[in-house]
Amino acid sequence: MLRLYALLPHSLLAHASEDRLRVMGQFVMFGLVGLVGFVIDTGTVYAMRHAVGLYVAGLAAYLTAATSTWICNRHWTFRHLARTDPWHVQWRRFLTANLGGFAINRGAYVLLVTFWDLATRQPVIAVFIGALAGMTLNFNLSRKVVFR
Repeated sequence: MLRLYALLPHSLLAHASEDRLRVMGQFVMFGLVGLVGFVIDTGTVYAMRHAVGLYVAGLAAYLTAATSTWICNRHWTFRHLARTDPWHVQWRRFLTANLGGFAINRGAYVLLVTFWDLATRQPVIAVFIGALAGMTLNFNLSRKVVFR
């Protein structure tokens, strides 16, 4: 991201400190990891929905995707940060810290599959909207609480 610094318009350079660019780079990486999580989340919902229903499939998918994104963020997005806690402590902290994002994410998902027939037929819509709804909160909590 620091290489892109030179490409910014002059009017933005005054606001583009190295710290802000680093955070922006982390946010982009977090978003890319989120896309991986989205694919895992959606795949799990589609694989399980007929066997257990959309609600249980949505919960199982969230846990699968959250674990996958924690691994990716640990080894890519926030790899430069010291890891003093054992992996299971950090994983538990990641899931706990992101409970607010979980509530927003799965709250949107449940509302959409309950009240919007298109989202019931195509749950990818509910998964995507839920993921977007929780991403910013999860990024800030992950950066400040989990990967510090």
